[in-house]
Amino acid sequence: MSDQSSPAIAERLAAAADAARAAPLPPAVRATAEALLIDVAGLCVAARRTDYVRAALDGWEANGGSTAIGHARALDAPGAAFVNGTAAHGEDFDDTFEGGPVHAGAVVVPAVLAAAERQRLAGPDALFGIAVGVEVMCRASLVAPKLIHKAGFHPTAVLGALAAAAGVAAATRATRATFVNALGIAGSMASGIIEYLAEGAWTKRLHPGWAAQSGIRAVGLARAGFVGPRTVLEGTHGLYHGFARTADGDWEKLLDGFGSRWVGATVAFKQYACGTMTHPYIDCAKRLAARGVAAADIVEIVCEAAEGTVHRLWEPLAAKQRPPNAYAAKFSQPYCIAAGFVLGHAGLDAFTEARVRDERLRSLAARVRYVVDPYNPYPDEYTGHLRARLKDGSVIEERQPHLRGGAHEPLSRRDIEEKFRLNCAYGGWPAARAEQFLAFAAKAFDGAIDLGPFRG
Repeated sequence: MSDQSSPAIAERLAAAADAARAAPLPPAVRATAEALLIDVAGLCVAARRTDYVRAALDGWEANGGSTAIGHARALDAPGAAFVNGTAAHGEDFDDTFEGGPVHAGAVVVPAVLAAAERQRLAGPDALFGIAVGVEVMCRASLVAPKLIHKAGFHPTAVLGALAAAAGVAAATRATRATFVNALGIAGSMASGIIEYLAEGAWTKRLHPGWAAQSGIRAVGLARAGFVGPRTVLEGTHGLYHGFARTADGDWEKLLDGFGSRWVGATVAFKQYACGTMTHPYIDCAKRLAARGVAAADIVEIVCEAAEGTVHRLWEPLAAKQRPPNAYAAKFSQPYCIAAGFVLGHAGLDAFTEARVRDERLRSLAARVRYVVDPYNPYPDEYTGHLRARLKDGSVIEERQPHLRGGAHEPLSRRDIEEKFRLNCAYGGWPAARAEQFLAFAAKAFDGAIDLGPFRG
């Protein structure tokens, strides 16, 4: 049995979140929350006409008063959180956290927005909820780095349920006891296997949406008096034991400075619509092409890779060199390198069913392989490298020391707004409507949250 005399990790976290409300949020935290709101909304619009978002919307039965961005039909709060979270992550173009890696915005923003609309929360409360939820998710990813992935689970899905619960609890001013019980309940709702890697199935897309709606339901149950385990995190049979195969995490990474040192303000915003760790390699490929190298002159490209990325981006190598569909291509390092070299980008248009059959990309991807670099700093840093051997016997090498869009080279607000505009255009919104949303986002956390004008 647990020691009832000492506070559990969840109780310490609830106390820290409660104490954080007493001080104004730093400007950088608000700026990040606004940027996440803009980025998530643009991604929801970009994906709104896809088959997987349509299936997510049609598969949800309950209507209500919360907005699925870009859709006329209003859903109950869990439903809106589910659809928006699925859409926001569906093209793998959403934010990430270096060191995790987790996609906090696609989970926490949809959960808090849906709860805010349903309960008519004030903007400052929604802002605080997003800040707390993102902080919980980013910090939780540092407790046992790489182990959740290694065990076969998706950290965004597993930790997202907890983060969504924390964010909604904070936004709705839940008591500490409700906060703790919500985390305990969310631990039994957490899920998300990475078998989607086998054939490019859609299940990864729904992981943030499922986590977002789980957080809302966990808080609702806790408010109604349902009891969850205090030791949901560190317990003998707790969440980390179940999903990371350890109960000996670095808990200070979660708790130390919570509410005074906001690590969530350093989330990275993506420039490419594919797996995060592919990005520095794409940058290397673009620079190689800029040197004037022709694809036909390349004998092979060998990349130094982190061991922790091999099972998701490199193996089985033959399948990664020839991904079976557009979604699988997003998690193929050879394909992404080929896209960066041949197309000069890896945006949404690089990942269509027609594009993945482009023989120019297939031919180059077939010549890309890897060697494990035992000194690669992943997951603390995301780096890129390629060494191209040419037909004339020469060798050209490129390195990218960090993720562009991350802590070392962050995107500006102007960059994020331009990405939003492009995503809205891709999803069929007129420019005037995109500008209307940007005006809303600039003031969203000052008044009541109402996404009604952005339905349909």
